[in-house]
Amino acid sequence: QVQLVESGGGSAQAGGSLRLSCAASGLTFSAYAFAWFRQAPGKEREIVAGISDNGAIIYADTDNVEDRFTISRNSAKTTVFLQMDNLRPEDTAVYYCAVDVSRGLYRHHNEYEYWGQGTQVTVSS
Repeated sequence: QVQLVESGGGSAQAGGSLRLSCAASGLTFSAYAFAWFRQAPGKEREIVAGISDNGAIIYADTDNVEDRFTISRNSAKTTVFLQMDNLRPEDTAVYYCAVDVSRGLYRHHNEYEYWGQGTQVTVSS
């Protein structure tokens, strides 16, 4: 049974930083990708960053995410991190960790089979 448990959310001032972690268990597959998604009230769930099984990385095309956030994982491929710097109020959302059991790396949430419960990130101006 796959379980994804996020931690590290909370409140920050604009310009501040937060580091999210996602601890995975039950990942017995030969290959899988991790991703971080976020969902603000009234908006669709959108990708923030993803890392494939072979280490390829993608970031959201909006909000200068690539310049401010960094996705990484441990060598055992059991924990994925999202370092978020220079936070903005528009980063406020629930952040979800997700896993896709494949060798690909996709942007749409429909491609991901496993999800964590989410962690709230609130950025005040």
